[in-house]
Amino acid sequence: MARWGITLPLIAGGLASQRDALSRLRAAGYVDVWSAEVAQYDAFTPLVLANEWEPGMNLGTAIVPAFTRGPATLAVSAAALAELAPGRFTLGIGSSSDVIVSKWNSVPFERPYYRTRDVVRFMRMALAGEKVDREFDTFKVSGFRLASPPPTMPKILVAALREQMLRMAGRESDGAIINWLSPEDAGRVVPIVGEGKEIVARVFVAPGTERAAFLEGARRAIASYLNVGVYADFHRWLGRGAQLEQMWELWAKGDRAGAVAAIPEEVVDALVVGGPAEQCRRRIAEYFDNGVTVVTLAVMPFGADPLEAALSLAPGAA
Repeated sequence: MARWGITLPLIAGGLASQRDALSRLRAAGYVDVWSAEVAQYDAFTPLVLANEWEPGMNLGTAIVPAFTRGPATLAVSAAALAELAPGRFTLGIGSSSDVIVSKWNSVPFERPYYRTRDVVRFMRMALAGEKVDREFDTFKVSGFRLASPPPTMPKILVAALREQMLRMAGRESDGAIINWLSPEDAGRVVPIVGEGKEIVARVFVAPGTERAAFLEGARRAIASYLNVGVYADFHRWLGRGAQLEQMWELWAKGDRAGAVAAIPEEVVDALVVGGPAEQCRRRIAEYFDNGVTVVTLAVMPFGADPLEAALSLAPGAA
């Protein structure tokens, strides 16, 4: 069954201000709440609050970086959410990026594929209540056991971009979290993960935004992400190298404005959902048509009220 989710925080004003918004979103048909951990809030606190405000919603991290917490610290945080929301919490783990891991957290961004795989393997053991005394390829854990393992094992998903990580997500976890891609791209990556797997897509949306403002805001967002190495490599792999080469060249030269302007309009429309609400809903439905099981919307702040924008796209809004 296709599930609609929302990314918190949705509106400005701090965490406490999300409560009434979340109540309205749930009434409109959203059943999932997903967090993001970049430079605002951690991945877990918004979900704890969401569970208190709207018990019964599905909760997920998208994502927790595999590098920035020790394995045991990550296990106790995940166990707490799994205990609060048995059967409704999903732990999304990913390598993150060299910017977040190395530049912001001063942790070497080394062997990200293996680090993510090892964290997933450790978490499966730890959340099952096993005593972990093992040397993984990228770290060693000696004698750790959760004092209170969660009553229900949460799903574990891997954030994945290219083929190697997508295949690992299907092999080692319950599915994949995908990001910054079109519905057509989803149709390419979902089969790589494998049948019967959960596929969560974060979809960036800006419904009802005036076209010029939409293009300007979306281009800036795309430039900020697609100039990070892992995302640049991802879009080269998807076949957008020729479309984005000028943007990458200008960005490398320090011409930020020129790089933003060089992003083709067709790339903007592929990666960010905009236009009238009904058109946006049809575009979002294409992700489900291409194998995505959960769409979690990230409303972009391009001038429209983000709550009203999300409500205009809700499953029951048509």
